[in-house]
Amino acid sequence: MLSGLLLPRAAHRLAVPSGEPWAAGCPAGHPLPAGPRGWVGPARCADCPSAGGRSVADGFAAVLCAALCAGLAAATGAHPELAVWLLLVPVGLALALVDLRVFRLPDVLTLPALGGTAVLLGIAALLPSHAGSWTRALLGGAALGVLYLVLFLINPAGMGFGDVKLAPTLGLALGWYGWSAVVTGTLAAFALGAVVGLGLLVAGRANRKTPIPFGPFMLLGSAAALLLT
Repeated sequence: MLSGLLLPRAAHRLAVPSGEPWAAGCPAGHPLPAGPRGWVGPARCADCPSAGGRSVADGFAAVLCAALCAGLAAATGAHPELAVWLLLVPVGLALALVDLRVFRLPDVLTLPALGGTAVLLGIAALLPSHAGSWTRALLGGAALGVLYLVLFLINPAGMGFGDVKLAPTLGLALGWYGWSAVVTGTLAAFALGAVVGLGLLVAGRANRKTPIPFGPFMLLGSAAALLLT
């Protein structure tokens, strides 16, 4: 839960349109401190009317982060790859928050996540108690990256390039456990996106041209596959 409590400020600062500098202030416009303190904690600052109190969204992020970490710990057991999943959860949650707000997945999160996941899973594969395959993880990352790249090239308006850059990281995680996990996580993402999109259409809150961020569905689908593996 601690990581969930610390990430709302980073998500707020990164939630800016492409090409714009990261937000320098809190949601109310108060300047944030320099250094690490300006990136961790609630989105609100000490100068806000609530004295830096946490919003409902901040609390939900913390609870969701804790629930996912607990679920993955229970599903994975005492295997070294668990450390990788626990590091990916807050990064993934931050990406989802940013995508929901500004429809983008910033490189500052997606690219380090890709490199870090590949390296850490490689280290985990050297330990005797690991329960996956690093080679299969690399193949899964490549396959999912190519799939999303092809989908992007076919219909650039239907998918952002940030989704393409997120896909290899998720493919690495899912491929660690096998191709069935890759397929399950991928299908779950598209199924969740279709259900939510249809629900918004029926409710009159969206039309066929309304943009819907797909990153959160990719992340949720992958998390579901890891929990069920």
